[in-house]
Amino acid sequence: MAGPADTARRPAGSAACEAARDTLTASLDTLVTRHGVPGIAAEMTDPGCGRWDAARGVADRETGRPMRAEDRYRIGSVTKTFTATVVVQLAAQGRIGLDAPVERYLPGLVRSNGYDGRKITVRQLLQHTSGLPDHTASLVRLPLDQWRFRHFEPRELIATALKMPRPEKAWHYSTTNYVLAGLIVEKVTGHGVEAEVTRRILKPLGLRDTYWPGDSTRIRGAHSHSYFQATDEPDAPLTGGTAWNMTFGGAGGALISTPADVNHFFRALFGGELVSARWLAEMQRTVPADPNRLWPGARYGLGLIATPLECGGWWWGHSGTVPGGHRALGAVGPGGRTIALALTAVPSTAQAEADYRATAETTFCAPARKH
Repeated sequence: MAGPADTARRPAGSAACEAARDTLTASLDTLVTRHGVPGIAAEMTDPGCGRWDAARGVADRETGRPMRAEDRYRIGSVTKTFTATVVVQLAAQGRIGLDAPVERYLPGLVRSNGYDGRKITVRQLLQHTSGLPDHTASLVRLPLDQWRFRHFEPRELIATALKMPRPEKAWHYSTTNYVLAGLIVEKVTGHGVEAEVTRRILKPLGLRDTYWPGDSTRIRGAHSHSYFQATDEPDAPLTGGTAWNMTFGGAGGALISTPADVNHFFRALFGGELVSARWLAEMQRTVPADPNRLWPGARYGLGLIATPLECGGWWWGHSGTVPGGHRALGAVGPGGRTIALALTAVPSTAQAEADYRATAETTFCAPARKH
């Protein structure tokens, strides 16, 4: 037990730092021991606490290899924030108009089944208010062997979406929106969105563990495996889902990364390294999100989810889920604290999902302990 001299030598804020680390560790333990998530890793950074990471469970159920925060994983829809950042950078350069119609950049592409690119703006794509359905909802209804290892072209995915019924709600989460945004980036730059994200974000920030997998179904280097329930039965066993062709997600869900790289990206975005304060404010202009698709109180900006904290303020970031089982979260809270999570399976019950979501809440709201 620390004596008075030890306490005096602690840096300012160390009690709050310990509280945040303890609550985060407890959240990881809960997800693994109570809810059966095979493995989970987290990295937290704080201006007053520095960098800290932790991991629980296993990265590979067959070998028992422990989970590590350094392992790569699929970040799913966190990819959307990378794509949105590039679109906003191009808007800042005057090359894309956020309130310009999709038709200006992709003439005739969105013009069937009542969908009309002349009436949909770039901002609406990034904000999920375009009224377009989500092609992934159509794919997941197919037998896995018909699409898990298939290559998909962006225009093929858009064509699939345009055959689907119009969503019932004004705000409808749709990866199709970001596939279209990726094609707009390609149209105005002459390069694929993958090349532009790499050139404008990954290389300048030195995110060496973040990359686009293309058609490769494997994850390069040290990585966690992922697991999913292959049937809808409540007690269905987990099966391996690491190998997957992610072209079905494309600009809206294909990136591979690590918790450290995800944290670095969000720190850079909110620290002014990628867009100016004016354009970050554009990204933070939000509309109410569907709580059934995200969670109660969530709002959506341009590739950013905003969530109110019980202790005051908001956390900003994005979550991501891939069919094979990886679940990701990257978030920035009040005071510049960041957290990135990597799960090897999606929480399988309502309580597990609630405890997963609470991880950010408790980490950002952790009170200083009394000594």
